[in-house]
Amino acid sequence: MSIEKIVEQALQDGYLTPAMEAEVGRICDTASELSIEEYMALDRLMGALLTGEVVAVPRKQFINVMEELVLTEAIARVAEIEASTDTTLDLGDVAAYALNRLPPLYATTEEGASYQREKAKGELSDLISAQVKEAISRNMDRPDFYPGRQSLRKKPTGDDVLGQVSSLLQDYAHKFEPAHQSS
Repeated sequence: MSIEKIVEQALQDGYLTPAMEAEVGRICDTASELSIEEYMALDRLMGALLTGEVVAVPRKQFINVMEELVLTEAIARVAEIEASTDTTLDLGDVAAYALNRLPPLYATTEEGASYQREKAKGELSDLISAQVKEAISRNMDRPDFYPGRQSLRKKPTGDDVLGQVSSLLQDYAHKFEPAHQSS
């Protein structure tokens, strides 16, 4: 999406979402030079933000305390393994695997986060450790048959996830021939 379209959308909705803000940042970071139209759109957006015509939505209005606890545990375990072996683990993969198997613990205030932290330390610390251990085991046992694998993210061409999935289907669909059933 272009800067101009993002600004139009923000002005229409009255909100600048974190995703819109990130896209504007990505465009500005990757462009060697912005056009006059892009500068004018950014100027319009700044003016709208300053006058309150457009409100920037905060990045996070809540936190998942479980993410913090899992990352703390995963960092400690991964560091131990990497210090004693020549193995390199993907911390993001380890944390995601464990988080997908643990309950979320959301909070909107620091008091709520403290409560969730204490509750988790008392009731869930063994489960967190077990899931991180399992995640590390899975990560270490994963074969390296796709060394060029890429995470789902926007390509420099601006394709979205749907575009990437469509591209994958086009690449591999020719290998799939449904079995014709005879009547």
